[in-house]
Amino acid sequence: MTLRNTVFTPLLAFAAMLLTSCMGVPDNVKVVDGVDANQYLGTWYEIARLDHSFERGLVNVTANYSLREDGGIKVINRGFNPETKKWKEAEGKAYFVDPKNADGSYTGKLKVSFFGPFYGAYNIIELDKPYYNYVMLCGPDKSYFWILSRTPQLPYPIKQHLIAKAKELGFATDKLIYVTQSTDIVDYEAGRHVRH
Repeated sequence: MTLRNTVFTPLLAFAAMLLTSCMGVPDNVKVVDGVDANQYLGTWYEIARLDHSFERGLVNVTANYSLREDGGIKVINRGFNPETKKWKEAEGKAYFVDPKNADGSYTGKLKVSFFGPFYGAYNIIELDKPYYNYVMLCGPDKSYFWILSRTPQLPYPIKQHLIAKAKELGFATDKLIYVTQSTDIVDYEAGRHVRH
């Protein structure tokens, strides 16, 4: 074995371990079964999240899912930064990890990527079936958590139910950020035709 192979093998093992850890499901958390991919597509409004640098300070956050030609899902995450008065947008792709169920539905375990070949876990852990009005998501560990809704506001009893369930599962619900969804935001990009 050459020196190069000696170094490369541990790096491969480390990379494999890192990718596996990024694709897991947190302890005592189960993903939803029987997800209809077509019904899941469309726009979702972010209701609550745990803080992360890539969304920090953003309001009016939405996630839009559409079908890709390769059978995966095109992901567009968008949010408004009130300080810079600019929209921030990220485009990614997602794929269901497990094979289709007999009825054509999926297990709610996906891998999502915004950075080339690197994927992270996107786990659907609560879903309003059969209506698909709200969803609760987490990443590979309990530091990644979101509640999304088909509408900018989620009725209080439903929101409280989801938060209580998340707390029971061990998520830090006391640190949740409740996302402002306002129609008062001006799209400054649309105003570029104005002469200064």
